[in-house]
Amino acid sequence: MFKKGNIGNPSYRDMVRANRRHHVVRNGLALIALGLFAGAAALAVVQPPEAPVIYQARQTLDLPDPAPQVSSLSADPFISETQIRRGDTLAALLQRLRVQEPGLLQFLAQDKDARSIYKLYPGRSVQAALDGDGNLVWLRYNHTPGASNNGTYVSRWLEVTPDGKGGFTADERSQVADVHIRIAENHIVSSLFGATDDADIPDAITLQMTDILGSKIDFMRDLRSGDRFRIIYETYSHEGRDVGTGRILALEFINRGKAYEAVWFSADGKNGSYYDFEGGSLQGAFLRSALKFTRISSTFGMRKHPVHGTWRGHKGVDYAAPNGTPIHATADGVVDFRGWQNGYGNTIILKHHNGISTLYAHQSRFENGLKKGDSVKQGQLIGYVGSTGWSTGPHLHYEFRVNNNPVDPLSVDLPVARTLDNSQRAAFQETVAQYREHIHLLTDLQEGGAPQLASR
Repeated sequence: MFKKGNIGNPSYRDMVRANRRHHVVRNGLALIALGLFAGAAALAVVQPPEAPVIYQARQTLDLPDPAPQVSSLSADPFISETQIRRGDTLAALLQRLRVQEPGLLQFLAQDKDARSIYKLYPGRSVQAALDGDGNLVWLRYNHTPGASNNGTYVSRWLEVTPDGKGGFTADERSQVADVHIRIAENHIVSSLFGATDDADIPDAITLQMTDILGSKIDFMRDLRSGDRFRIIYETYSHEGRDVGTGRILALEFINRGKAYEAVWFSADGKNGSYYDFEGGSLQGAFLRSALKFTRISSTFGMRKHPVHGTWRGHKGVDYAAPNGTPIHATADGVVDFRGWQNGYGNTIILKHHNGISTLYAHQSRFENGLKKGDSVKQGQLIGYVGSTGWSTGPHLHYEFRVNNNPVDPLSVDLPVARTLDNSQRAAFQETVAQYREHIHLLTDLQEGGAPQLASR
């Protein structure tokens, strides 16, 4: 039977780390693990329309070929590795790696092609390969484990090798990082970040989750203990190490008993967006909040003014947050006003379609370069929380206006974005079909409905 503790089958443990409610798919192991489930073979049939392919066997990254002068060695080199510590020197690193190559330290200090090794970042790694006689085969400094590069994720390192003449050569090398697809699930106990941390989900993925469903769920006030999520997302690795995160591919979030879904889809293989499983766009609608995480300090309606002490109508919602907290546009629009506006202090007003506008007041400062007439995108940084104007503490005053009349942004039905064209639906449904099956698998695991596993 499936148990919440450790699983004895190694391939399944790679797939389901049940004690942390986290499931990993990498290097084709999912083909083995999913084969343990009755009827799960169908999950490998439908492939997503763009790389990476989730259930296609992938080769692990091999180490770069050794230098020509040592390729004839009959035995593999001995590879050692050390992590750079604060205050480390090159001499200390070479000593820990047991590298005693005459002239190497002087070469590293003088050769212009090896200069990157003198920028020793704590936490990065240095590797050395030695042959059976203790001679250097290669030295590698992994100075850039992972970085985005024109739509791909690459790892960069400095490689130093003997030149066969008593000297050395240094080259900067790079390799596209390996792509892995991970699936995870958990439920809310006290907070969203607590639940995602417990499932080993990177913070960058958690923030994507709030961005993607921000037009459907107010993650500051709507979350409840017992809410659940199931998620499929990308990570990148180099030589077996995680070096970065990609995008969320599919997501289901159960909030107050209602399911909200999202799937990444690109009709042309380049420019994509998030849609619900029925094809409705999740981007372009209005976000419920202009701040990532905060708390509501004052709602829409009548209240006693904190400065003047009189009862007045409050035309927006106040979000208490530390000074300098980033403020993001809740929808695509154009800057209609940027400046000081009486009791609002530093204020930005964005003009949207269909007579809708949004106001962001009491800012400490505006984002550099933003001016009246500029177009902004949903989620774009426009300013920072402050306490300017008639304010008793740092917070954002946010208003949602229709034909210049303020309405309650917490209760108004936000405009719905357009759906996919008919010509795009066939490809979209093919994408959704696969991810829906994986979400259902996570649901079975989360609700304790996993089939029995054969003991091995």
